[in-house]
Amino acid sequence: QVQLVESGGGLVQAGGSLRLSCAASGRTFSRYNMGWFRQAPGKAREFVAAISWIGGSTYVADSVKGRFTISRDNAKNTMYLQMNSLKLEDTAVYYCAAETSLSLIRAGVADYWGQGTQVTVSS
Repeated sequence: QVQLVESGGGLVQAGGSLRLSCAASGRTFSRYNMGWFRQAPGKAREFVAAISWIGGSTYVADSVKGRFTISRDNAKNTMYLQMNSLKLEDTAVYYCAAETSLSLIRAGVADYWGQGTQVTVSS
C-alpha cells in the first residue's frame, strides 16, 4: 500500500505560481513512477506530468509544457509540481498517482491515487 497526500493548492491570479506537493508513505516511494493529473468540472481527468522512479525521465502534457515542472525528492518521499504562468484553464482538482509502470502512468493508469487538491486560477 502507498498513501498519497497532495497539498499546496489554492486560489491564485492568472500569471501567478503555485507549487504542489505529494507526500507518500507506505511502500518504498523510490520504487514508483509518479504522475500528476487534473480534472476540471465537467471534464475527464487528464494527464499533466510524470516522472520516472529515479527522476531521470520527465514528461509533461503539451498544454503545460514550458510552464509546469515535475520533480521528486526520494529522500523526502515527496513529489512536486511547480506551476508557473498559470492560466484560467489550469483550474482543476490536481491528483498525484503512483505506478510501477511508467508507460501505464503516462496513459492514466495507476495503482495508487491521492485525494486531490483544488487549484483555482482567477482573472
